[in-house]
This record gives sequence, C-alpha cells and structure tokens, in this order.
Amino acid sequence: MGSVFLGIAGGSCSGKTTLVNALEKTLPYEVSRIAFDSYYCDQGHLPIGERALVNYDHPDSLDVSLFINDLRNLRSGKEISCPVYDFATHTRSVDSIEVIATEVVILDGILLLVFPEVCELLDLKVFVDAPEATRSSRRVIRDEAERGRTAEQAEAQILRTVKPMHAKFVEPSMKKADLVIDGEIDPIVSANQIEKILSLL
Repeated sequence: MGSVFLGIAGGSCSGKTTLVNALEKTLPYEVSRIAFDSYYCDQGHLPIGERALVNYDHPDSLDVSLFINDLRNLRSGKEISCPVYDFATHTRSVDSIEVIATEVVILDGILLLVFPEVCELLDLKVFVDAPEATRSSRRVIRDEAERGRTAEQAEAQILRTVKPMHAKFVEPSMKKADLVIDGEIDPIVSANQIEKILSLL
C-alpha cells in the first residue's frame, strides 16, 4: 500500500481528535498526522484584544493555500514543515514540525471537507457527527483546559461563531464524506471500521 491520505472532518469537539488518537493506536500501519488547525492564519498583527474577535470557524481564517501546497508536496513524497499554532495568543509559532508521507497520513479539521481542492487530495473522507449539546459541552471543557479561555468566553464564542458556521459550512460538508461516524460511540469501534476500509484501498 502506498501512502493513503485519510481526512477526518466534523464539528468542533465532535470527537475527531479522539478518533485520530484511536487510529494511531490501532492501525497496523506507520501513521503521521496533520491538524488543519495548525494552519490558522497568524493574527499577530492585531492588538491582543481584537484577536479573539476573529471568526476562527470561517474558512477564511485558515491558510488554505499553504495547506494544499503541503498536501501536494507530501503526496509527491517530499517532507514538509507543518506550522505550529498557539491558540492562547492566536499566533503562529516560529517552530514547525517536520512531517513525511507515511503509510497513512491522517488529516483532521472542522472545515477539511469544505474545500474541493483538499477533498481531491484525500483517499478516504470521514465525517464525525455528534449532537450539538455534546459538542458544546465538550468545547467549553476543552477551551478552559487547553486554550486559556474562561467558560463564559467559550460559551460566547459558541453562540457568536461556532454554531452559525457549523450550520453554514461544516454540516453541509458532511455530504462529501465517504463515511459518517458517530462521535459518541467507542472510538476503537470506529477505528476498526476505518481500518477495514483502508485495507481495501
């Protein structure tokens, strides 16, 4: 099997990262992973108070051209330098992570299937679906624990951008998926289902 590019999309906190972690543990292949979130545009030019007001759930918030260029380079066998994004300061780090095209390259992000050019570079497209209440409660917990937000800030962002952008962009992209996964079931079960499909590619 040559390099297979596996895309994992779905709403914020639907269970994408949990599924990717399960795939890393269970797949009998060498795996590398890239988060579309790493490609957020640097907001260092904005005052710190204005950075949190940027709509990070809109496609325009991502450096899509760099992401597509990196995917094309990976598919051609070249090593890439994946950016590192600091969610607490909304800026791109000076550091980067070197990534090579392993047997399976896993890419995940809420807006992954929104862009036709990205979809064309994926061999298997998976969408992780979970109810709004589940996604929202997970989001508040995650933003407090990992992204330097208060619960109030997280809830305000959910209402201001997460919910409307999910309805406008993320949920409609589910129709582009080859497989829809339930984000509330055991991720190992989902990983095993994906493994069976990968073995046929």
